[in-house]
Amino acid sequence: MSTVSGDSTGNSTVAYRPRRSVLYMPAANERALEKARGIPADALILDLEDAVAPDAKEAARERACAKVAERVYGGREVTIRVNALDTRWHADDLRAAAQAGPDAVVVPKVGSARDVHAVEKSLEAAGAPEHTRIWAMVETPVAMLHIEEIARASQRLGVFVMGTNDLANELHAEHVPGRAPLLTGLGLCLLAARAAGIAILDGVFNDIRDLDGFEAECLQGRQLGFDGKTLIHPGQVEPCNRVFAPTDAKVEESRSILAAWEEALASGRGVATVNGRMIENLHVHNARRILAVSEAIAALEQETAAPPTPDR
Repeated sequence: MSTVSGDSTGNSTVAYRPRRSVLYMPAANERALEKARGIPADALILDLEDAVAPDAKEAARERACAKVAERVYGGREVTIRVNALDTRWHADDLRAAAQAGPDAVVVPKVGSARDVHAVEKSLEAAGAPEHTRIWAMVETPVAMLHIEEIARASQRLGVFVMGTNDLANELHAEHVPGRAPLLTGLGLCLLAARAAGIAILDGVFNDIRDLDGFEAECLQGRQLGFDGKTLIHPGQVEPCNRVFAPTDAKVEESRSILAAWEEALASGRGVATVNGRMIENLHVHNARRILAVSEAIAALEQETAAPPTPDR
């Protein structure tokens, strides 16, 4: 796994894992779970919540946990979305997921640090391995107003997942190009995630036929600073991966920045320039981040291109 040097203060080193495309897969559908083995998404969310009818919840839980235990998805990150804290399935979902040991449990409707603490306590009581992280779905006005305390609630918390459909619904907002009604919430969550040093994923795009609109929203998400996007259809994976990956030009520019900086330091100069632009520490840090992201993506793509084995 590649590392990215520097958090919000620029002085720590954190592991980077590609999460450009994170695809929801209905855990009730065995065929869909098998098909996911050949889909080049960076990460999968085996869904026990919205995609599963009440009378299929238990079977879906068993199926998702079995897939996690089988380790059939290669190097991609595999998570389980449990049902929300206030549902009758939540406790059993968490207990089963903890024992299966996915990369993370995705928890809907997280609205406070107390919610995160409750999930953490349940996971640890059920014997969840250390690598099983919490991904908190933030999708309500209450969550937006408490987002920093949520972001700092637990060392197990690794990712924010924007629930933009639910947020728009609770705001009585319309889904419009550019997402102006949601920008305040998106911005608050981005600020909190970066301040706390956790990853953050953009919400889903609903119209699977509108590929131009989808790609425009991916581009907006990347420009805002999201690490990737959650998806509802395999057809959205390729454009999402492309948009959220550093371009070849960006990678070459980053290499040029590092080479110029190292040359300046070696010659005793405190200033470097690339294409007439003065280079500072922040440009060097960003160049290293871009190269680490590019290397991690290449490594994941190479690993997932090989036939998956039971061990990972």
